[in-house]
Amino acid sequence: MCIRDSFYSLQGESSYAGRPCVFIRLTGCHLRCSWCDTPYSFHGGQWMSLEAILAQVASYGCPLVEVTGGEPLLQEAVHPLMGALCDAGYEVLIETSGGIDASRVDPRVVKILDVKCPGSGEESRNVWSNLDTLGAADEVKFVVAGREDYEYAARVIRERGLDRRGPLPLISPVHGQVELEHLSRWILEDRLNVRFQVQLHKYIWGADAIGV
Repeated sequence: MCIRDSFYSLQGESSYAGRPCVFIRLTGCHLRCSWCDTPYSFHGGQWMSLEAILAQVASYGCPLVEVTGGEPLLQEAVHPLMGALCDAGYEVLIETSGGIDASRVDPRVVKILDVKCPGSGEESRNVWSNLDTLGAADEVKFVVAGREDYEYAARVIRERGLDRRGPLPLISPVHGQVELEHLSRWILEDRLNVRFQVQLHKYIWGADAIGV
């Protein structure tokens, strides 16, 4: 499969934020979100065998692994990769755009599933059936670029009952575009049962850092 990069860092998002994690970033994405912070993942990378990837992951000695992109589910080989990681005893996460069918993901893998808000420009690409296949540990994330996106996210969360399952849905501001205080107040005023998050890695290493 084509790997854009892999690295060892702190998990910056989701309920796993703050934990050491090995990231495997696959090349390619079929979406072009307006706020995308990893456009370099659309192209390039190197072809690696499953065995080579597993050896690289093992070299870090870390139990938590995230498969990400781009959109990792575009590559068919991601499925045997996730299965092999689970078989090897790793705690495995996959971050997916929500714009492709995720029903085939190994049930041992925790899905972190995006729902695209209008500000992304890709709202029409949401595969809503993905929400019906969520496992007990899977997480749903909304990235909001402003008040309209927040209201969209709040409506989807309530209509779909995402605030009545665990883990709680994640709401994340587009870095540098939404005042954290404003988003915090909206959540509190609406008594929205969610987990507010920021991209922790951007506050540690800077907004433009790659491979962290």
